[in-house]
Parts: sequence; C-alpha cells; structure tokens
Amino acid sequence: MSVPVFLFTPPFTQLNTPYPATAYLKGFLNTKKIRSFQADLGIEVTLALFSKNGLSALFQHIEQEGTAISANAKRMLLFKDEYIHTIDAVISFLQGKNPTLAHQVCSRRFLPEASRFEQTDDLQWAFGAMGNQDKAKHLATMYLEDLSDLIKECADPHFGFSRYAERMGRSANSFDELHEALQGAPTYIDRILLDLLKEKMERLNPELVAISVPFPGNLYAALRCGQFIKLHFPSSKVVMGGGFANTELRSLSDPRVFSCFDFITLDDGEAPIENLIRHVNGEIGSDQLKRTFFLQNDTVTYISNPACTDYKQGQVGTPDYSDLPLDQYISAIEVTNPMHSLWSDGRWNKLTMAHGCYWGKCTFCDISLDYIRLYEPVTASLLCDRMEELIAQTGQTGFHFVDEAAPPALMRALALEIIRRKLVVSWWTNIRFEKSFTRDLCILLKASGCIAVSGGLEVASDRLLELIQKGITVAQVARVNRNFTEAGIMVHAYLMYGFPTQTSQETIDSLEMVRQMFQAGVLQSAFWHQFAMTAHSPVGLHPEKFGVKKETETIGSFANNDIVHTDPKGADHDAFSFGLKKSLLNYMHGACFDYPLSKWFDFKVPTTSVPPDYIVKCLEEEEYSAPKPTAKLVWLGKPPEISHFTKSKKGQQWEMMSLAFSNNKETLEIKLNREQGAWLVDTLPKLSPSNMKTFTLQEITAQYEAAGLEDFDLFWYNKPVNQLYKAGLLRL
Repeated sequence: MSVPVFLFTPPFTQLNTPYPATAYLKGFLNTKKIRSFQADLGIEVTLALFSKNGLSALFQHIEQEGTAISANAKRMLLFKDEYIHTIDAVISFLQGKNPTLAHQVCSRRFLPEASRFEQTDDLQWAFGAMGNQDKAKHLATMYLEDLSDLIKECADPHFGFSRYAERMGRSANSFDELHEALQGAPTYIDRILLDLLKEKMERLNPELVAISVPFPGNLYAALRCGQFIKLHFPSSKVVMGGGFANTELRSLSDPRVFSCFDFITLDDGEAPIENLIRHVNGEIGSDQLKRTFFLQNDTVTYISNPACTDYKQGQVGTPDYSDLPLDQYISAIEVTNPMHSLWSDGRWNKLTMAHGCYWGKCTFCDISLDYIRLYEPVTASLLCDRMEELIAQTGQTGFHFVDEAAPPALMRALALEIIRRKLVVSWWTNIRFEKSFTRDLCILLKASGCIAVSGGLEVASDRLLELIQKGITVAQVARVNRNFTEAGIMVHAYLMYGFPTQTSQETIDSLEMVRQMFQAGVLQSAFWHQFAMTAHSPVGLHPEKFGVKKETETIGSFANNDIVHTDPKGADHDAFSFGLKKSLLNYMHGACFDYPLSKWFDFKVPTTSVPPDYIVKCLEEEEYSAPKPTAKLVWLGKPPEISHFTKSKKGQQWEMMSLAFSNNKETLEIKLNREQGAWLVDTLPKLSPSNMKTFTLQEITAQYEAAGLEDFDLFWYNKPVNQLYKAGLLRL
C-alpha cells in the first residue's frame, strides 16, 4: 500500500480521543481527491507500552538496569506479576469493552496499589453506592498513573500520559538542548515509538509525511520521528505544522532544525499542504509555497506566496477520522469532578463553529495572529451536515467544538438546527461569559444536547478584567453561570493569576470571588493558569502600557513566544501557585468553603476585601433588559391538555380555559380567559423549531392584536404566561 501523504500526531496528547488536526487535514485532502493515511502514534505507543508484553519488557528493562530506585518503585517491582497479569483487562475496561471488570476493580483487592492511591478522594462521596463504572475508571486511572511514575523514575524521565519531554519544548528559546538530546541514543519510549513508525513507513511508502505538533509536549517526539524518517526513508519529505509552530516558530532561524524536517508551515494547514504536495510532485517551485520555512543554501528561508489564498471554512470539508483506532482510546478519570472529567473521559468528535475569535480584544491573547484574528463562522446547517457525517462515520454522538470562543448567535442557530433535525447528540464548547447567554438561551442550548461550557473568568477582578479588555464583569459572569447551571449545563472557568500589576490583595480577592461562586453552586469546575507574556499578544507587543518589562529584547533562533518579564508593581506571583490550586481542588469537591483563605498559603496574605455575600447579592440583583421586538420566539414543549370552566365573581361570569403543559419532569397548569387561551393554543405550534419560519416578538404581537385581543404586554409579561419558559416557551 502506497499513499501520497502520511499524517500523524506524535506522542502524547489525549488518551480518550484523537487530537483533530490530522482528521481536519485528511477531510480537506478528500475534497482534492488526494489519498492520505493518518495515525495517532500517541495512543499506539500507549497501547504497546501498557499491555502484557509491554509491561513484561518494561520490568525486565528496569531489573537489568540495576540502578538505585525509590521505595515506591521497589514495591511496584515486588508486584510486577500482578501488574502484568491485570494490565490487558484494565485497558480493555477503560476502552469500554469489559464493563463487568468494574466490580473487581472497586473491590480494592484486584489491582496492585502504589503511591497514587494515597491521594485517592473519598470514593463514597464522589461516586455513591452505585457509581461503580466511574469509580472503577478512577481507580484504574490511579493504577496507570502509578505505572507512569515508575516509567519516569526507572525507564524514561521524559514520559507523561498527555505530554512527552514537555520541559524541553517549553524552554526551547534555543535549539541547543533539543539538538543535544537528539544526538543521544533513543530513549526507552523512543524505541517503542520508532518501531511503530518504521512499520508504517515501510507499509505506506509516502511521498510526504506531515507531523502535527499541537503542544510543547509533542515537540521532542516529532523531532525524533522526523530525524528517523530523514535518516532511514530519505525519499519521503517531512513537514511539521500545528499549534506549536504557529505560536513559537514564527522567527525560526536555526538551520539545525532542518536535520529533522524538510519544511515547517504556519497557521491554517490546508493551502500550505496542498502547495507542498504539488511542490514535492514537481508541479510548482519553492517560490510558490504558502507560509512555509525550508532550508535554502544552508539558510532558513520563509516563503508565503501572496497569490495563494486560504480556503473558506465552507470549503475545507468534514473532518475524517478513518484510519484511527477509535474503539481503542482510553477513558480516564483523574479528578473526581464531572465537568473536569470531560477532557479525559469519553470519545468526542471535534469540530469548529467558527475560525478565529469574534471578540479578538483580550490583551493576554495572541490576537495579532491569523488563527485568532481572522474570524469566519460556519453556518448552522453546514455544521449539522458535518455532525451527521461524523456520526455516520464514527458511530459517536458526542461533539466537542474546539473554538477560541463560540459565538452565542451561532450557538443559538446550531441548537435550533439540531432540534429541527431531531439529532440526539451531546456537545460542549468554549465561550465568553456574555450577557447574551440568557436564561432562555441556556434552556434552548440544553434542549439541543449542550452538556457543558468552559470560559475565561481569568482574574476575577473588575479592574484587571478591564485591563485585559475582557468585556465582562465578575457580577455578569456569576449571573451567566447561574443561567447555565439552572438549565443543567456544567460550567468550567479558566482562571488566571499573575497578570501585570496584579497585587496580593487582588489575587486573594479573586480567590474569594471563586470560592463564593463554587459555594453558590454556579461554578462546577475551574483551573488556575499563571499568566505568561506571549510575543504576539498586546502585552507582549507593548509591555510598557501594562507596567511590565521584558528581561531581554533578544530574539532566539528557535522558539519565540513566551517572554520572560519583570512586574515591578505586581505581587510575587509564583508564591501563590500552590495555595490557589490546592484551595480550588477542595472547592471542586464541595469542601472547605469555611476555611479562611490564609490557611491555603504558608506566608502572610492580606484579608479579602470582598464582602462574604457579594456573589449571592449579584445573583439576587437581576439586570433588567427591555424586551427587543426582534427577539425570536421558540416553542419546545408539547401540546397542552385543555379543559374549560366558568369563573364567577360578584355575579359576573367568565368563560375560562385551563392549559396543562407537561415536560419530562413536571406539569405546569395555567388559566386564561377562553379567547386568549384559544389564541395561545393556536399560536404555539407556529413557534416550533420544526417550522422553517421563525417568528419575532413583534410579529406575534401583531397577530395577537389582529385577533382582536387587548393589551399584549399585560398578557405576555405577567403570570401565568411568563412562567411558560418552564414548559418550553423561549424568547431568544
């Protein structure tokens, strides 16, 4: 079997689902009738290592090395037979193929246990009496983490489940350390990786090998693979692209990198890879390449043909996950938090609602780069077409939209289209905490299958949010999160500390805001990230405007994105790291809300200046917004049960109508005069998403008045009609 293009992701990204870059490119190449094959070498190395044969070889290697090891490693070697005996069954269980093993795992007498189990949460609290599948996943994950620790200590210090040699990738301003590592003998994990790569290269004999490097933790393995291909398969050309190159390698000048790659491309990959294929085939010269580095006369040269335009999102095709072993990915639960586990548990088809970011103002973000700067949404109908294609191809109905920030209007249109097509899907995405996410919109999103959202609360300080130009306030985020939570949609917040000029007081106040949100139940999961100044962000481009200084103006010859800086006005940000993360882990488990904030830190911190009921008061203070005549009305409910009765008062009688609306949890009964009730019963079916025509509030008002009925506002905005959102009457 020979293919023109071999696409692969090197170790390691996620265990539970493929990183989507190669699937996106394969889908595009399909539209050009260019044959390709893709692989996820991360999952393949994992499965080769964590198998009966793999562990047998690992333990043999460790014993032959004979180096001094920790007490924990000695304990694991003592139980090597138990690990070898159980590993295949555990992997099969985590792949969803052996569910009855959960009873064995949960007994705590089946799997050998080492140091990771000392950190195990209160399993009864986390999973209850009947949550055996998730409890067993969590215990099996700890078992694998123990083995990971053993590998790092005794076989390969670079190993990690979702990253490999990440430290070298992150500190790669110079190529020297990576170059030195590549001159050494392949590591234990390298040898497993290169054996798998060799088999594929011999079988596929590709003209072009495209290596996707999304993160620093994929870089070393990509370089090792490229080096191997150029040495043993010199007729195949090697190109590297992906998120790491897009952000880090824009000023690349070190020619040694091209001992591993022939080309490196930037940003959207479709046009660059199409031109490279044509170039490798001799159809065009190197001067026609698109956003591509290569070596010319021993000098790193960058070419981007301005006549070659990028493809629109409607032209790139549907991601194609064929070739990937979709039934062999491993679902893991490391943190016993339902929202947090979405990143590691379950197989998700990945799609994008829109290219770039519709906001594009956050000062910490690389908004000057095209992958964020150029905003282009996909239509809801095309998104649903792609969802249906992927369901047919993969058999999976879970979707993760991997947007910078999904636009609320497009999310609304997508939800309506999903409901209109009667698709049964589960989906989640990244958002901005916009005011647009009203109670009714969140109900609609939930009805379409939205299970979770993640978004940036960042510093949880209104002064700093304004400096970031986030366009939100803490109070607004709290209310939006309440809307999502009450609709049954989980919320994860990205949190930041160490933004320029952030004081100790602001850091503690941010932590208090986060504590109160968890305690109020409007936030289910979060993660603290320390601010990093990046070269292509407004802070990195103009540090003086933010009160910080670059330590050097020197541009490295390899990776140039993270900029070392000093913050004269800010706190000692590093000191807060452990306490912030420890407190957050407890809050995610519903614990320690009554602890004083100072207890999380081993140094003196200021007392918070945030009132203890600040978030509760924000939630009580509803922001009034006048109804827009252009608001769309949607009815998601069932036809009501109708009964008639007569109401009498002081000798007068009125003909009345009782309408009983049932949803899948409860029945809501309202009573109207007969004329208004009849009009409502007649109108609601018109508002169903199954009708292509969408009615606005203005149009419905006109129809009400044309029916000879009086005072629409009194009818619509007061009880009983204004309660009908509970039955599915939404204003969007």
